[in-house]
Amino acid sequence: MQHHPIQGFLRADGRKGVRNVVLVAYLVECAHHVARRIVSAIDDPDVQLAGFPGCYPNSYAAQMMAAIATHPNVGGVLVISLGCEGFDRQTLAAQVAASGRPVETLVIQQTGGTRATIDAGREAVARLRAAAAQAPRVPMAVSELVVGTICGGSDGTSGITANPAVGRCFDMLVAEGATCIFEETGELIGCEQVMAARAVTPELGDEIEACVAKAARYYATLGYGSFAPGNADGGLTTQEEKSLGAYSKSGASPISGLIRPGERTGGPGLYLMDVVPDGEVRFGFPNISDNAEIVEMIASGCHLILFTTGRGSVVGSAVSPVIKVCANPETYARLAEDMDVDAGRILHGKATLDEVGTEIFDQVVAVAAGAQTRSEALGHQEFILTYKQFEPSGPGCLPLAHRAGALT
Repeated sequence: MQHHPIQGFLRADGRKGVRNVVLVAYLVECAHHVARRIVSAIDDPDVQLAGFPGCYPNSYAAQMMAAIATHPNVGGVLVISLGCEGFDRQTLAAQVAASGRPVETLVIQQTGGTRATIDAGREAVARLRAAAAQAPRVPMAVSELVVGTICGGSDGTSGITANPAVGRCFDMLVAEGATCIFEETGELIGCEQVMAARAVTPELGDEIEACVAKAARYYATLGYGSFAPGNADGGLTTQEEKSLGAYSKSGASPISGLIRPGERTGGPGLYLMDVVPDGEVRFGFPNISDNAEIVEMIASGCHLILFTTGRGSVVGSAVSPVIKVCANPETYARLAEDMDVDAGRILHGKATLDEVGTEIFDQVVAVAAGAQTRSEALGHQEFILTYKQFEPSGPGCLPLAHRAGALT
C-alpha cells in the first residue's frame, strides 16, 4: 500500500507530532478573554487557544491540561494565569519544561492588567514560535499514529455508512501497527458483552462490562441518557439502535485495553475510552458537547480525530486535526464545505464500505503528512474542559502494557 510520506516533529520523549502548535493556555475563565485576544491578535493557525474555566482545583483538569500541553502536536506553551485561581500554574509550567518544550507564564495581576498582558503575550508567543520552529523533522510511520473517533449529530444513516466505514479504516490502521481509540461507554450500553468477547484477556472483558454498567447507572441517576432529540428527528428509534451504530466505529480488531481520559495506551492496537466519571454522580452530564470527548482523546495522545455525523456538525478542535465523515448524502449536499468524506455514497450504491474505509484511511495519512482538514481550513479550533473524577486504571484494563511493565 502506497502512503504519503509523513515528516513528524520529534519531541524529547521520542514521540512525534503531525502539527507544531504553540498553545496559549488559560487557567481560569477570568483569564480567558486575555488569552483569546492574544491568539486573535497573532492570527496564525499554528497559535491556538485552550484552557480550563474552573476556579477551584480538580485533579482530572490538571492532568488533562498537562497532557494537552505536552501533546506531540504541541511545540510550545504560553500559560495565562489571573493570579488567584486554584490551578497550580507553577506545576503546569514545570511539566511543560520537563517535556523539553519552551514555556512562558504571564500572571495578569502581576503584569498590569488586560492590555499589558496582551502586549506581553504577543511578544512571548513570538519567542515561543521561534523556539518551536527548531523542532527536528523526522520520518514517521503509520504505525506511530494514534487516531481517535467519535460520532456526533447521529441519525438513521450513521450506523449504516459512516460509522462502519470508520470501523473498516480502524481495522486497516490496526493492521499497520497504529493505535486507535473509540468511545464512549455511555453510548455503548447494550454492547458490553460483544465488546468483552473481543477483549484480549478475560480480565479486560470484565473491566469493559463493569465500565458500561457504571455508565448505565450514571445516566439512570441523571434521568437522562445519551439519546438526544436530534437523534430521533434523524430517524434513530432507540438507545440500542444508537449504541449499535456507535459500536460499529470500532471495527473488528481485538480490543487491547480500556483507558480513561488523559491516560496513554499500552502500545499499538484498539482501545476503548471510558468517559463516564468514577464515583457518585457529582459533575452533571459526562460530556456536555462532542468537543469534550475530542479533547479527552487528544489528551490520551490522538494525533487526529475521525468525527462521523449524520445530521451535520461543523466543529474542529485545537491541537489535533478533525476529519469529518458525513453519513447522510442529503446532509453532505448541504454542508459539503465542512465535510471531508462523503460516506453517504454507500446508500446510493456509489461506493462500498471497504472503498469508503480506504478513502478515510488515505485521508488519515494525508492529514498526518500535512494536508489540511476542512475544519482546519475554516479555522475551527474548539476546546472545552470541565470537572470530572477518575481513578487510575487497574492492571486488568491495560493487560499488554502491564505485562510490558510500563505505559507508552
